[in-house]
Amino acid sequence: MAYDFRINTLGEAKITSPIELSTILGDKRANYVRDDEYILYDINGNPDVERPPCRREDLLEPAGPREKIYFNPAHVHAGIVTCGGLCPGLNNVIRAIVRCLWYQYGVRRISGIRNGYKGLLPDYHLPPLKLDPEMVDDIHTKGGTLLGTSRGSGEIRDIVDSIERMNLNIFFTVGGDGTQKGALRIAEEIERRGLKIAVVGIPKTIDNDLSFVQRSFGFETAVSRAEEAVSSAHVEAHDAINGIGLVKVMGRESGFIAVHTALAMSDVNFILIPEIPFDLEGENGLFVHLEKRLIARNHAVILVAEGAGQHLFDLSGESDKSGNRRLIDIGVYLREAIKEHFENIGMEITLKYIDPSYMIRSAPANPNDSIYCSRLGTSAVHAAMAGKTKMIVSLMHERFVHIPIKLSVAERNSVDPEGSLWRDVLEATRQPAMMVNNIT
Repeated sequence: MAYDFRINTLGEAKITSPIELSTILGDKRANYVRDDEYILYDINGNPDVERPPCRREDLLEPAGPREKIYFNPAHVHAGIVTCGGLCPGLNNVIRAIVRCLWYQYGVRRISGIRNGYKGLLPDYHLPPLKLDPEMVDDIHTKGGTLLGTSRGSGEIRDIVDSIERMNLNIFFTVGGDGTQKGALRIAEEIERRGLKIAVVGIPKTIDNDLSFVQRSFGFETAVSRAEEAVSSAHVEAHDAINGIGLVKVMGRESGFIAVHTALAMSDVNFILIPEIPFDLEGENGLFVHLEKRLIARNHAVILVAEGAGQHLFDLSGESDKSGNRRLIDIGVYLREAIKEHFENIGMEITLKYIDPSYMIRSAPANPNDSIYCSRLGTSAVHAAMAGKTKMIVSLMHERFVHIPIKLSVAERNSVDPEGSLWRDVLEATRQPAMMVNNIT
């Protein structure tokens, strides 16, 4: 499939950057990123098939400081907003943006927008927070976000009116799918008004489900915390008569947290994710395989992503303020359904249910995520100062790159049922490849 990775700019970058770097390769000094540097998106190859010439739209633009920038740092007023659910690393991103603007570019006007996009709506009367390095000095050691957050965007024209009244030149949006869709609409309204305001997003989705984002920040912290919950569930199950440990983790549309947690340990016996359908009853349903596991080993651990099993219900189709479909609580449903099943067949079980979701979301970032957040934040600043807009910063092929917002929100990233990641999960759990009846 063909994609267009070209990035919008506000105009020609003519101002010499205050960051002093090298333009010479091999002089052992850090270099600027050149505008004629690119990264291949499609890295697959076949020696028997000639690769066609690369088009510009097929190539990714690397992130990093440019020799020439668009904005005069002395004139810049930057705004930062955090939206959607909490996620480990939000404060780290805020801190990185502020420190890079202040120390690398000399920007002295930085405003934190309170409580998501609502902070830009006049009805909420939320004054911006003046940010500087002292204000953000130690926030990376704490969970949550210094700025507060909320779901939903509100009327785009009112938001852009506020951005215009504040005289913002740069607007950083830290959030997931709904946030970045809102950012794109904001950028389009800014463009319609002929304003020169850069809109740059930092993708925040703990589920790791944004397209063209190799790994979202907070994901590694989420997996490490989920691993602790699974370990506790395993101990509880192992030390009981026919013990069952049931753990629910985040993952509305994609099961990446559950999958990586299962691979991080050898204690998960059944993993249920949104991408793979399953039945509960029947000769090949979950309950039959769970019975066999208990008879053979006396205990079992089930790990379920929050979006799994929604095909079992007659859903209303309602959405929340972020535009996400409302889900049935699969963890609570499974807990009761498992109890009822084993009562009906007269088999004694001991079931412990753990839902660590909010403990995970509000946790501080671990060291790997802290490093990642810092680099995402600084990459966003370099892009914005160079006049890039309608884009997010991302990691692709272990390189920091620029991705058009339009591409990142076009579809969700998901676990491939036929891919190597799911194959490795099946090997680790030894669960059946499919737990559905009447397989065709």
